[in-house]
Amino acid sequence: MKLVTTLVIARRSPLLQVLKTSVAAVIAWVVAGFLLQQPLPIFAAIAALLVVQPSVTQSIEKGIERSIGVVAGVAIALGAGQIFGDQSWVILSVIIISVLVAWALRLSAGSANQIPISAMLVLALGGQNAAYAGERIVETIIGALIGLIVNLAIVAPVFVSPARVAVAALTKKTAAVLESLARSLSTPQSEADLKKLLDDARVLRDLRDAASLALRKGSDSLTLNPRKSKHHRMLRRETELFTMLTVLVTRTLGMARAIHDRYDTNLMTDPVVVSIARELERAAHDLRLRGQAPGERESVAPTKDLLTLTAPLTVLTPHPEHWILIGSLLEDVRRVHEVIVGASDNG
Repeated sequence: MKLVTTLVIARRSPLLQVLKTSVAAVIAWVVAGFLLQQPLPIFAAIAALLVVQPSVTQSIEKGIERSIGVVAGVAIALGAGQIFGDQSWVILSVIIISVLVAWALRLSAGSANQIPISAMLVLALGGQNAAYAGERIVETIIGALIGLIVNLAIVAPVFVSPARVAVAALTKKTAAVLESLARSLSTPQSEADLKKLLDDARVLRDLRDAASLALRKGSDSLTLNPRKSKHHRMLRRETELFTMLTVLVTRTLGMARAIHDRYDTNLMTDPVVVSIARELERAAHDLRLRGQAPGERESVAPTKDLLTLTAPLTVLTPHPEHWILIGSLLEDVRRVHEVIVGASDNG
């Protein structure tokens, strides 16, 4: 069962991606076969299969990787074939040499794997002359270009919506943890409650990393994409929101750790702690407002009127027992206030 779970992914690639890959391979085969008069243009088909990627940027990268790997592999195979022929030991030796060359040059995994594959195919198909080797390079370039063109022409994929969903999940969870922090300062907490608070705060790191990855994919999908202008504004907004959330996640984790380690039921009797709890509730409220899409805000009052955070709190006399915790929370709340209000003013 474990082997099956590693072979089968939870989510299929989009059917459109499968169709584009198939179309690119067929066109590359036909075009390369016609231009080069090659009955089996395998290199062109393989290049097209590899180049059709989820984003145009990745297609360009794969095309460059494929071309570099083929040139290097064909050069190695050509030299070995002309000197030693195409015996089995020559092919095996070329594979080993190709792997070592890729390692010595510190090539990426795509190029490193392509060198021995190309060398092996050239020797196995009987190419021991320069003309044959040159045609394989041209064939590969044809396949890579066709793969790129097909990826551009057939609804170039855009991954902005997954980024929006990921950032929204991070926003929602951060606001929920801020409310939990407020609750921990206003109602008695058990050890289990404090542990859950810290665990929930730690989840923010995973959500932050997931949102960061989704934003990178979204940005890559818009590079050289004909549909870029339609989605660029949305992605820019999500990126700005994520920048703010990155600071909030750090501060929220710090507060959760501080409360977990230094919690005392007497905290809720301190007036400053009560004020901090109230500010955290307001921060959660305002963060949810910041996370709303522009269209969702049109029916309500301007953002500046919705923000309820007050001015930074001041403490004239520090608490003799809890001053370290209170001071730490005050600084974190000040920063949270600064980030949310500043982001709103600039938005």
